[in-house]
Amino acid sequence: MRDEINAALKQAMKDKNSSRLSTLRLITAAIKDRDIAARGEGNDAGVGDEEVLSILVKMVKQRQESARVYEEGNRLDLSERELSEIVIIEEFLPQQLSEEKTDEAIAQAIAATGAESIRDMGKVMGVLKSQYTGQIDFGAAGPKVKAALTNS
Repeated sequence: MRDEINAALKQAMKDKNSSRLSTLRLITAAIKDRDIAARGEGNDAGVGDEEVLSILVKMVKQRQESARVYEEGNRLDLSERELSEIVIIEEFLPQQLSEEKTDEAIAQAIAATGAESIRDMGKVMGVLKSQYTGQIDFGAAGPKVKAALTNS
């Protein structure tokens, strides 16, 4: 995953695409920050692909929130910049699961954990996050898991 991002960074430099280049530099900086934190905790190898995915997901969420705030403040120029950064970041995320596939994944996670009540929601969400980081919107999946556990 890092190789993909670095290759895109080099290509953006060659193409002299400044907006893409700045977003890719933000991504690499966030990954390096997490690497430094991991080394401080004794993990000399840095972070793996799963952690990189979570960084990218977090970056997308931050930009969505910023874009919303800018729109509310009538700063459409800044909002558009945030939205264009989201498009670039999402290139490195796995494709989102469809509504049906998300429901199937939730059902499988519930079956795998043996969840029977709302108390088991954390277990189910943990399984989903370990298998589908970047593929599921967990803000939308949470209520679905809750509803499935409440109805069972």
